[in-house]
Amino acid sequence: MCVQVRHAQGIHNVAGEKDFKAYLSAELLDAQLTPLGWSQVDCLREHVAKCGLAKKIELVVVSPLLRTMQTAVGVFGGGNYTDGASVSPLMVEGAEHSGRQAISSLNCPPFLAVEACREHLGVHPCDKRSSITKYRTLFPAIDFSLIENDEDVLWEPDVRETDESVAARGMKFFDWLWTREEKEIAIVSHSGFLYHTLNMYGKECHPTVAEELGKHFNNCELRSMVLVDRSMLGSGAPTCNFPGKIPAGLDLPSDVADEKQHAEEARKK
Repeated sequence: MCVQVRHAQGIHNVAGEKDFKAYLSAELLDAQLTPLGWSQVDCLREHVAKCGLAKKIELVVVSPLLRTMQTAVGVFGGGNYTDGASVSPLMVEGAEHSGRQAISSLNCPPFLAVEACREHLGVHPCDKRSSITKYRTLFPAIDFSLIENDEDVLWEPDVRETDESVAARGMKFFDWLWTREEKEIAIVSHSGFLYHTLNMYGKECHPTVAEELGKHFNNCELRSMVLVDRSMLGSGAPTCNFPGKIPAGLDLPSDVADEKQHAEEARKK
């Protein structure tokens, strides 16, 4: 089973809802979660514990951006970290002004950062990651070994990745998932990445399935899907889905800002 989760509300979601041009602001570089976003994390964490999903997940794959890693460790991590523990914390206390206690890496699955499941690359500073050196100080127990470059060499200030490129990258990411030995994997990623990847993935599915796959994710929404080869049948209806955006709040995806920009330009012509 593959569990797809969109990050909780970030400061860029709030700013972008008020003015979509805010996504161009350097102040939103590698945007972190808002206090409401952390409340959404707490709600999803409670849900995955109640439905039994927390005990099933064998691996958490996370996009190496601040908001996704905060969401991932908050939802699937261990309890509060205790000084003197024998293992490193998943997140240090107060990471990036979060106001949160340190999160333990005990009694939880391993966390692996993978660049292939990042958000749309380029132009929007909120989608540019910080250095891996910095991340290792904030999230000591996340495995960053698959990331080759310390600084972000994928993000470009003047070129926005196309929707087609995001979808192709997402399909390669799914191919990589097939190489993993784990059977129950949680992926914590972004609205644009999930939207374009799942729309591409759903093109060969029944229209009803494709329609469901093609919906935008709410902040902190969780959807489960079973990846099978063509010789196998899928399972029954998922029992652990979570609608997200609980508590409610602004959550305009940054890729939607591009659509609004194009519509506004067309209106003025």
